[in-house]
Amino acid sequence: MISRITGDHNVSVDVNSRWSLIAAIYMGVIGPAVFIVQPGFVQGLVEYFGFSEQQAGYVAAAEMWGMAATTLLMSFFHSRLNWRVLLAWSTLLVAAGNLVSLGTQSVAEFAVIRGITGVGSGVLVSLSFTVIGLTDKPDRNFGYLIMWVLTYGAAGFLLMPTAYALIGMKGVLVFFALFSLSALPFIRLLPVSGEEHRDINQDAVDVSGVMKLMAIAAMFVYFVAQGVMWAYLFLIGTNGGASEQTVANGLTLSQFLGIAGAFVAAMLGDRFGRISPLTLAILGSVASLLFLFDQFSAAIYTFAVCLFNFAWNLTHPFLLAAMASFDRAGKLVTDAVAAQMLGLAVGPALAASVLRPDDYSAVIWLGVFLFVMSLLLILPPLIRQRSASKIK
Repeated sequence: MISRITGDHNVSVDVNSRWSLIAAIYMGVIGPAVFIVQPGFVQGLVEYFGFSEQQAGYVAAAEMWGMAATTLLMSFFHSRLNWRVLLAWSTLLVAAGNLVSLGTQSVAEFAVIRGITGVGSGVLVSLSFTVIGLTDKPDRNFGYLIMWVLTYGAAGFLLMPTAYALIGMKGVLVFFALFSLSALPFIRLLPVSGEEHRDINQDAVDVSGVMKLMAIAAMFVYFVAQGVMWAYLFLIGTNGGASEQTVANGLTLSQFLGIAGAFVAAMLGDRFGRISPLTLAILGSVASLLFLFDQFSAAIYTFAVCLFNFAWNLTHPFLLAAMASFDRAGKLVTDAVAAQMLGLAVGPALAASVLRPDDYSAVIWLGVFLFVMSLLLILPPLIRQRSASKIK
């Protein structure tokens, strides 16, 4: 069965071909499919499965922990494994995890199943990012990936309230299972390994070990902040006075602003370096959160989440490009993806630990603090890399 999915392993695949790129992007959408609509998913757990807000946050964290653990392991072992076989089994695991979730009532059991499902999702995320990073135009292709991920997210946020009303939370879980299975025909279009395809970023220089650690720490802290806020953005909206559909509409619109952020990053490239764009983008994330305290209008909520998503998706490509520029061996990008997933796993649980009933102010302040910390951590490596690149 698996061999029919994976195709002939002896046939070489060109990662720069149209169909290989389409396959990688499609995997890159399916891998984080639940995370991208996580605010709506958390809302569904609270409204339709009867979980408390804290329990839903811990469940979201469990799935992200599965993804994070896998991406961390993949950074060590992906070069020794057959990518197609790994993708096939991981896709089946994601489908099975969503289907098994249908018959689970216990919060603890549900969290364990979601964690196992996250293991499969982590493989899809790690390998899709890796394949795109191997192409000859990674900046452009990462932009395509982010745009399609956000297009999926926009459709998801728009349709989730209607989907919950028509098919309930269980129907949504069935959709996620079928969505993952739709990836199977694309696996044979991807390479078996990446050894023949590696290209190194042209402006890459080897910065010191301390600078690399700071860069990885910045990636981790930035995505902890994302995890803190993303899991609760829907509930912050409804708690602030907006209706569920208003919140869904705002998050839908924010996905298109996210696409715009990714597009701006792709257009800017390294034209203005990375220090100024990253500083402005991360401070934009901070500014967006300051609108979400206490009660607010639907217009303010929509503006805040749109700014949040724009800044996030402007930051992300520049962070990935920065990681590539810190290491001529190309390994730091793989480590950075693991740090990203780990941060997204820690975020929801950390937010749940400071959450007070009907009061999200502590969560928002935590997000502000972490975004500022990520900026302070990434600036020294960027400054060092810029100086070393000029010398080279």
